Amino acid sequence: MLKKIVLASANPGKLAELRAMLAPLGVELVPQSELGIAEAEEPFRTFVENALAKARHAAAASGLAALADDAGLCVDAFDGRPGVDTAFYATQFGYEKGDANNVRVLLEQLHGQASRRAALVSTLVGVRTPDDPEPLIAVGRASGEIALEPAGSNGFGFDPVMYIPHLGQTFAQLPPAQKNAISHRGQAARQMIELIRERWL
Repeated sequence: MLKKIVLASANPGKLAELRAMLAPLGVELVPQSELGIAEAEEPFRTFVENALAKARHAAAASGLAALADDAGLCVDAFDGRPGVDTAFYATQFGYEKGDANNVRVLLEQLHGQASRRAALVSTLVGVRTPDDPEPLIAVGRASGEIALEPAGSNGFGFDPVMYIPHLGQTFAQLPPAQKNAISHRGQAARQMIELIRERWL
């Protein structure tokens, strides 16, 4: 019986969201940092390859089933970038790594661009063992536009500038439960719950 899954992430925002979203499974989600597992290399150019690498690494080091999320912002005007480089986006422009600097750089780079369309993408990958031949893969995508300036105090990452036109608000302005219902990670988590129930439980 599956009791624990190691989460291949050190991001506290991601951990909090995924713990809440995956609660219906009744399985304990343990961050790899609690088990002394270092972060995996992420050398690939797609979310799914990086998530798979992270999940395999955590499963190998822990002996547990593992779940990894690779997520990022894909901006139409930049041909889908920053994509897998989202976490380090600001460093490409001489700023320190961090959410606030990422938002600042994004707004600077989008200045004067006609299109502000973008999507937050989350790819969740689950493996029972490092050699699992059938990894579970779930993808969520939340489309919107990049706001002209940050608004709201909930969430993390690009939430303050991810504007959802039909709601007239950014992700950071939404109550967490409403955001999780429509977000990229929320979509992927719901798919993953169904996959885990169908294949692993």
